Amino acid sequence: MKDKKKVISFPHMGNYYVPVKYLLSHVFHCKILVAPKITSRTIELGTKYSPDFVCTPFKYTLGTLIESLENGANILLQAGGGCKYGYYSELQIEILKSLGYQFEYVNLVSKGKMNISRMYRMVKEIDPKFQIRKFLKYARITKRMVAYMDHFEDEVRKRIGFEREEGSFENLEREMLHKFMKVKNMTQLKQRYKEYMKKMYALPLKEEQHPIRVGVIGELYTLMEPFSNYYLEKALAQYHISIKRFTNVNYLLFQKKHHIKYLLRYVSRYIKYKMGADAADNIAWTKYLCEEGYDGIIHIKSSFCTPEIGAMPIIQKVCHDYDVPVIFFTFDAGTTEVGIETRLEAFYDMLKEKRKEK
Repeated sequence: MKDKKKVISFPHMGNYYVPVKYLLSHVFHCKILVAPKITSRTIELGTKYSPDFVCTPFKYTLGTLIESLENGANILLQAGGGCKYGYYSELQIEILKSLGYQFEYVNLVSKGKMNISRMYRMVKEIDPKFQIRKFLKYARITKRMVAYMDHFEDEVRKRIGFEREEGSFENLEREMLHKFMKVKNMTQLKQRYKEYMKKMYALPLKEEQHPIRVGVIGELYTLMEPFSNYYLEKALAQYHISIKRFTNVNYLLFQKKHHIKYLLRYVSRYIKYKMGADAADNIAWTKYLCEEGYDGIIHIKSSFCTPEIGAMPIIQKVCHDYDVPVIFFTFDAGTTEVGIETRLEAFYDMLKEKRKEK
């Protein structure tokens, strides 16, 4: 590896490759290779070489790592820490090595926790020229960038179902992310964010009196990687629905640890302890959505996601208590788009009828 040009890549998840690439390209003197967007081939590769009963995100991330290696990556960076994800790296390393790939594998999370001194040593091994001051500067910008992205998307979800020109919100977000990649400091980032929030609010909308509102909850990867949920939010928008989603990277990395005790107290009638991964959060969000008068709730997860399987009957109980409809979707390599569309359409028709009754 010493005489070979170092090429770093990482798993793909939604638009979050933008801040990750931004940070890595500013702190490493290496080539940064963004994994290809997830396709059916990604799923096929991941499924082919994964254990049968492992959850779907494992298969998706393994597939993206294989495609990155095929495209020339020789250093794979992983930062998963939630659920069993903290132990994925050991198994994925063995699978990739058994396939004959030669690479360095860097998992910044060990046993579900980030150790700063350990991370620093590992990063120094990748790039001896690594500067901690430079890292701290761009890590701060990256953290704010993630927060801006998540807030922008939150506002888009409320509005995209009522856009006058199809694709206007997506095109604007794509343009914003392109500009984010070019900022040199925090001031420029703030300027770009304010500029595009203003443009987003100015986009013309169809008038809609009291639109149907739906909350989307569930397993984090399936929520945040659109391909893994068959672009469910985009399908919802076609029914002129206002969408609410809580789970994003900003929440998971920087807010969740401060909220979890409050959330457990909030739903103490239903659960007493954390249930692993995001199960307790989703039960709390269910109660919140019900109390806020949302018309329906959609719970999505990958196959074999144990924490969410445990949460489902409790979520159903909360929705029953508040008389709010809920529908559950499970996604894996065998899920069909037609089946998803049919169930979504039936759910929407039910929400419309229930709204009429009110």
